[in-house]
Amino acid sequence: MKDNHNKKILDNKKVSIVLGIMCFALTLAICIQIRSVEYTNSIVSNNYEENTLRAEVLKYKEKYDNKYNDLEKAEKELETERENSTKNNSELIDKEEKIKQANKILGLTEVTGPGVIVTLSDSKKDANSVLNPSTLLVHDVDILGVVNELKNAGAEAISINEQRIIPNTAISCGGNIIDINGEKVGTPFTIKAIGLPEQLAGLSRPGGYLEILKNASVGADLKKSNNITIPKYTGVINYEYAQTIK
Repeated sequence: MKDNHNKKILDNKKVSIVLGIMCFALTLAICIQIRSVEYTNSIVSNNYEENTLRAEVLKYKEKYDNKYNDLEKAEKELETERENSTKNNSELIDKEEKIKQANKILGLTEVTGPGVIVTLSDSKKDANSVLNPSTLLVHDVDILGVVNELKNAGAEAISINEQRIIPNTAISCGGNIIDINGEKVGTPFTIKAIGLPEQLAGLSRPGGYLEILKNASVGADLKKSNNITIPKYTGVINYEYAQTIK
């Protein structure tokens, strides 16, 4: 009788253990399912937010493009009106030429002419083969170095990846890209400069900045061209503190 009672207790313990294991497994499965659902919902939510943000960006870009097209149309109409109003008036013609020359200097008009095209690109060398992988990348200081040398060589107009360089253009690193005029630009960097090609080509002289970059395994190429087109600056130039002396 006592053996039967002990056996019954033992069986009950076994059943309790089995039930405990089953409850633990069921609880674990529920937790995993909940985490999976939360993760899935998170992905769906993130995708929804990304799609919504992308749609907003595209909407504002479309508005910007439309406004910019309207501005270009208005500028062409203004140019036509100015030309019509200055006909047969030498004084007004002279002022119109001064306006055009000023716009050219400020970078507010598209220009074309001879010059050079410089292409800078990150090194294709294995980053693990050097102590400092950063030396294999094109940085803002590299671009500034090239731009300054081109200016010193007499460049009359410069652009980087179709971004016109004007007197107050900002060039700064932003992670693995570079900000130019507030626009994010990535490698390769195509720098166009209009001026006397033979003089601008001095950038590739022995000991020059391009040779320094090449020695660091950074891609640096220069070629002359007789037909370079540089776009106009499309941003807004606003002088808040500098006032004209009357």
